[in-house]
Amino acid sequence: MSSLKTCHYSVSGTHCRSCEILIENEIKKLPQVKSVSASSKNGHVSISYRQKPPSLQKLNQIFASSGYAFSTQSSKSSPKSSNPLKTFALIAILISIFIFLNYSGFTSLVSVNQQSLLPSFFFFGILAGFSTCAALVGGLLLSVSKVWTQDSTAFSSKIRPFLYFNLSRLLSFTFFGYLLGLLGQFFNLSLSGGAILSILVSLLLIGLSLQMLGIKSFANFQFTLPKNLTGKIVNQNSFSKKHLPFATGFLSFFLPCGFTLTAQSLALASGVPLRGALILFFFALGTALPLLIISFTSAKFANSKHSSLFSTVAGSLVLIFSLFTINSQLLVLNLPSLSFNQIKLSSAKSDDSLPPLVNGKQVVKMLATSSGYSPSVIKVKQGVPVVWEIDGTRASGCTNAIISRQLFPDTITLSPYDTTVFEFTPQKKGTYRFSCWMGMVNGTIEVI
Repeated sequence: MSSLKTCHYSVSGTHCRSCEILIENEIKKLPQVKSVSASSKNGHVSISYRQKPPSLQKLNQIFASSGYAFSTQSSKSSPKSSNPLKTFALIAILISIFIFLNYSGFTSLVSVNQQSLLPSFFFFGILAGFSTCAALVGGLLLSVSKVWTQDSTAFSSKIRPFLYFNLSRLLSFTFFGYLLGLLGQFFNLSLSGGAILSILVSLLLIGLSLQMLGIKSFANFQFTLPKNLTGKIVNQNSFSKKHLPFATGFLSFFLPCGFTLTAQSLALASGVPLRGALILFFFALGTALPLLIISFTSAKFANSKHSSLFSTVAGSLVLIFSLFTINSQLLVLNLPSLSFNQIKLSSAKSDDSLPPLVNGKQVVKMLATSSGYSPSVIKVKQGVPVVWEIDGTRASGCTNAIISRQLFPDTITLSPYDTTVFEFTPQKKGTYRFSCWMGMVNGTIEVI
């Protein structure tokens, strides 16, 4: 037996823990290799071997389709820094889009938080599947399919590992989503607690989006399980060929991905077992479409020639909606936040816009829909009781409840079948904001 030796190579094109695991697993298949340690942060790979080290030509041949390049140069691999002018231009565009979407109410339909509409998680899963999350899960699916179909090229044989893998993945995410929702019941988050958790998750997403946008200081931003644990999950030698797609699909729940971690956190924050299960079911269902394309085209999106453009677009979208969520939760916490009703407020006439008096009370009528409140700007007189009649028959999502901590301590829960009547008396002049109970849709009450 020859003694064990170690060689070191530099590698470019890596960006996350998934890349490290993929590189380590492929190099370990070489007969002379004993162990491998890859680091995307430092851009190098250490290989313990017997007899001869793997040649650069061999390594570059193995990873040609994955976009990783090996060399003997001692240089770190990191994303290219963005042009400052392009970065500022992108930020200006993002702010403009953010204001427009918030003003139009569209963000309340597609933002992702623990109480978002379930289709939002499906689209979030699609976004995750076409992002860097596909590097590990997609590569794992390709490897599983290769092992399964090595003795057959028939279409029926080719589609089976994909179906088994994704069916098992859906079951896994649904099962663990239920457990996370069950665990979340013990936290019993208050309105403020839920808002704080949403802000923390949004900060996680902002870090992920800046990583996708190529901001150098966020290149290694990630929260993942220990590499030795994830490495065991993707070790195909641990399972028989018959059970390989089922086992790997089920264990893919634990593989490192910022998008997956976000969805898991929101399932936990929901505090409802069934909702936690549905959140992760729709998320996993969304990832199935990109995995289908990967399975039948052998494409690896994370390293394709269009990956840079997609990362910019996806990172921009994630950043927009993360900023919107933080702004909304600041409103729930009664902290300073952006408001988009001042334009409407300034154009309203003081006398003409006041509500009619009925039996000495101001009667305000408002319609609540899934996209917002109409009217969203209301004027009332100080010291005069207000009867707020809210039609909630078209409300959905978070618009089925209203809060305004500066005016009243209670949450107004709307009836989906009738008009809800709520009475309060404004004591001080000023401009007060009200919103859905998640802060996603808001309006303004001016007391004169």
